[in-house]
Amino acid sequence: MLSLNNLQNVIYNPMIPYVGTIPEQLEPGTLIVIRGHVPFDVDRFQVDLQCGSSVKPRADVAFHFNPRFKRTSCIVCNTLMNEKWGWEEITYDMPFNREKSFEIVIMVLKEKFQVAVNGKHILLYAHRISLEKIDTLGIYGKVNIHSIGFSFSSVLQSTQASTVELTAISRENVQKSGTPQFSLPFVARLNSSMGPGRTVVIKGEVNTGAKGFNVDLIAGKSKDIALHLNPRLNMKAFVRNSFLQESWGEEERNITCFPFSPGMYFEMIIYCDVREFKVAINGVHSLEYKHRFKELSSIDTLEIDGDIHLLEVDSNLPQSAVPGSPEPPRKTRLAETDGSSVKYSRIFIKLCI
Repeated sequence: MLSLNNLQNVIYNPMIPYVGTIPEQLEPGTLIVIRGHVPFDVDRFQVDLQCGSSVKPRADVAFHFNPRFKRTSCIVCNTLMNEKWGWEEITYDMPFNREKSFEIVIMVLKEKFQVAVNGKHILLYAHRISLEKIDTLGIYGKVNIHSIGFSFSSVLQSTQASTVELTAISRENVQKSGTPQFSLPFVARLNSSMGPGRTVVIKGEVNTGAKGFNVDLIAGKSKDIALHLNPRLNMKAFVRNSFLQESWGEEERNITCFPFSPGMYFEMIIYCDVREFKVAINGVHSLEYKHRFKELSSIDTLEIDGDIHLLEVDSNLPQSAVPGSPEPPRKTRLAETDGSSVKYSRIFIKLCI
């Protein structure tokens, strides 16, 4: 869960209906975080990203997010232009419950909004009105709101303090013609070996018709796969395993909530602890995987392949291991993301470390 310490312009306990100006321009990477409580007598409420606050004529609504609780519970999304509603997009996977608290995270992407509730990915909504026209947030209906906060991409970027410790093994990994982007399979070598405190961050977008993808941490000399992460979207299974001495071990599949969905943007954070790897997806801790391969310092290669569009790969050492500490390390990127993914945000997590 995101911490309020990472949010800006936080508004506490606003009166509903609430209509307020968004403090900065929305752009890819912006997060809007709304925390509240659903009352017992709720029938519906809505969160609207609006183009102004006019009542007559009614302002355009770029993104209308409307949980409804009567009859069949659902979330209706739509856009209002020139006082006329467009076609409804309905989600029946209802994450809200009466008399329960919630956290809504709306992530702004270049071509769509991505919404998670209580850490679970819920839906995508393609832009029908350009982001530049959105300047107002409206919340209406039977709902209690505890806080509204924003995290703008420029701030997220300035707080990213990691140093890339990767070297692309194949020159084909990074295309040189035009804007750089990653190609798959992606193979890179860690310039410093794996060990406690080491973090690998992978940003990407799941393909629309994705079946699965894999992320492997490998001991290059022996070719052993210390950590094999294999989300399988067609089965909604997040498979973990190790390939040691030319043999696969027993799969681990237990997970509270499958965190991936076709078309969604994700940030996977792999943290190496003394006894295990810890993995978070989009700011939510997802799983632990106890080390089966004990020689962590021999893990020196990262491989990524499958049905994703790979946007960025970072790796960082704990600060105490970075030459020149205690000065914080400077961040650079192995490759800049392409035009379709510019300024995607990093979602910070709280791992139990």
